[in-house]
Amino acid sequence: MSLLPNFIDGQFVESKSSEKIPVKNPAFDTDIAYVPVSTEEEVAAAVEAGVAAFEKIRKTAPTDRVSYLLKIRELMIRDTELLARILVDNHGRTYAEAVGEVKRSLENVEAAAALAYTLAKGEKMVNVSPDIDQELIREPLGCFAVITPFNIPLHAWSSYVPYAIALGATVVLKPSEVTPVVANEVARIVKEAGVPAGVMSVVHGDGRVAEKLVRHPDVQGVGFIGSTRTGKFLYELAAKEGKRASINAGAKNHLVVMPDADFVKTADAAVSSFFGMSGQRCLAASNLVVVKGAERVVELVREKSALKLGYGMDRETEMGPMASRAGLEKVRKFIELGEEYGKLLVDGRNNKPVKPLNGYFVGPTIFTDIPPTAPLAKEEIFGPVVSVLHADSLDAAVELINKNTPYGNAASIFTSNPNTARRFVLDVNVGNVGVNIGVPQPMAYFPLGGRKQSFFGTAHSRVDTIRFFTDHKIVTTRWW
Repeated sequence: MSLLPNFIDGQFVESKSSEKIPVKNPAFDTDIAYVPVSTEEEVAAAVEAGVAAFEKIRKTAPTDRVSYLLKIRELMIRDTELLARILVDNHGRTYAEAVGEVKRSLENVEAAAALAYTLAKGEKMVNVSPDIDQELIREPLGCFAVITPFNIPLHAWSSYVPYAIALGATVVLKPSEVTPVVANEVARIVKEAGVPAGVMSVVHGDGRVAEKLVRHPDVQGVGFIGSTRTGKFLYELAAKEGKRASINAGAKNHLVVMPDADFVKTADAAVSSFFGMSGQRCLAASNLVVVKGAERVVELVREKSALKLGYGMDRETEMGPMASRAGLEKVRKFIELGEEYGKLLVDGRNNKPVKPLNGYFVGPTIFTDIPPTAPLAKEEIFGPVVSVLHADSLDAAVELINKNTPYGNAASIFTSNPNTARRFVLDVNVGNVGVNIGVPQPMAYFPLGGRKQSFFGTAHSRVDTIRFFTDHKIVTTRWW
């Protein structure tokens, strides 16, 4: 079984670490590779390469940086099938979901290219005072750490690294040790695209490697997508070290159904939101809030939740496994806990793969009669488990969302009344809102939102990274 190499200063380099972690295919519970726990010297070498490359890339013309991004886009399109297959085999999602992640990642590459020609231009005003001009210019700050999660390894990469290239910054990427394989394919693409050595390096490992990376004195900041617990740790560490932080953290998302909603279309959107990628999406809903008069939607969701489990490359598969055994065990514990608080309408533990497989499978699970105070209604599960909650009115639903959990990532409402939708949009305290949309995913040219315990820092991912990778400088000019 191969050991994934690091990618440092434009070269794939085998780690000298004596410690390695098995990388799994979660549909079969088989080892597909090993990932090293990179040494402190290897982390330092990657940062040093980034620091050296920064001196070159920051002086590179925007047209050249955009040409790198357009070449990366071209190569990703060429290798879509390969990238998607890796996501299926290392994460467990369906092939259609994997192709979707490649497409969303391409949109980030395109948005980053646009950013280089628009928001990065700065501002200028002449004659702010007689014969005095003033301008704002944006300058990249140096080498950054980007730490990506197991569930969207390619999309998370694209939410930061292409923007760094566009803006003239450099990055050391630490991918999740659960799904690290696609990072090496991206490194191969970046190299083939002609991106200068050191602009993007990859060091593998677990949380210890991430901490070493953030602590390095030459790292200017950390971009992160993942859990709130880890995100808060990195945010506090970055603050202590005097570094920038863009921490996109956990979630407990709600999907509200009003009595005037189209229940059939709502149920279709809800099932996709609840169970797409086996519930392992930061914008997936996990609480179904039924406003009085909309109870029929619960039965429709139940009917549509009979999804076929299996290997993501099989045509009949509608839902893949959890990405890891730890994730599966966490979901099973929440289901057991839920039985103490509510009633099982659908028990995913009884849903077996269409073909006999030894992977980390659990089917869609739906609880009714769950009180808002129950852990299932308040805590992030990150799996295909849904709690049905009830509200007497829109105001009660909004209050539930705003006060019942510490998170503020996403919420959706299904209604045919524009006034109801408008009230919801303005009153709900989350960063991403959907109206008749189950997964309110912003396009790449909008930043991802997030509030409360779902985000820490000042700049979000995607186009908002212009405030992360750069800082403004004000120039005041007068000629005698």
